[in-house]
Amino acid sequence: MIGGIQLKVCGLTSPVDADVADRSGADFLGFILHPASPRHITLKQFRSMAPRLPGRHKVAIMVEPAPEALAAAKDAGFDRFQIHFRHDFPLAQIEAWSRAVGDQRLWLAPKLPPAVDVAEAWLPLAPTFMLDTFRPDGFGGSGQTGDWGKFARHRRAHPEKTWILAGGLDPDCIGDALFETRARFVDVNSGIESGPGVKDHAKLKAFVAALREAAVGAERSR
Repeated sequence: MIGGIQLKVCGLTSPVDADVADRSGADFLGFILHPASPRHITLKQFRSMAPRLPGRHKVAIMVEPAPEALAAAKDAGFDRFQIHFRHDFPLAQIEAWSRAVGDQRLWLAPKLPPAVDVAEAWLPLAPTFMLDTFRPDGFGGSGQTGDWGKFARHRRAHPEKTWILAGGLDPDCIGDALFETRARFVDVNSGIESGPGVKDHAKLKAFVAALREAAVGAERSR
């Protein structure tokens, strides 16, 4: 935790970058299992890295996984399961994810068009929700800033849930992001990279410094 803000470093592809994220203060390490992502790793790759990874919580990032794929990720030793899905995805299948991994380990990341909010029916199924930038042609990973007003509205409406802010965060905008959203949990990926899946350690250091400074400022303004 950095200045009272939880941090997830996502899109990790190597033990070296995971170790730097750990030493920088990240609370969660994210590994993308979605084959369409340029930061994709396989379960076999994750298993080979696992003995060399820091003891932080590991998050499996998946898109609308089939039951067998989710079971395999669970068996691989992930601590949390961040699942991206279309806003009109069948509720019964979302409920099945919650039962499969346990509702306290499920993070729901719905793909919300601009006029669509988090559905009330989803709220009992997970304690944690991620709001990422909407992409008509994909699931997150755009590197573009999301709708901070929409995030803040959801956070205020459901303070009992944990809300993760994602989308285009970098050392230059994290201060404004925290000021606008009052987020207490942020996710960073492409904003600290030199290339897809390759973390720039200097950028990560700058992000953490900016996050810490912004967190102090946000706390003073409460």
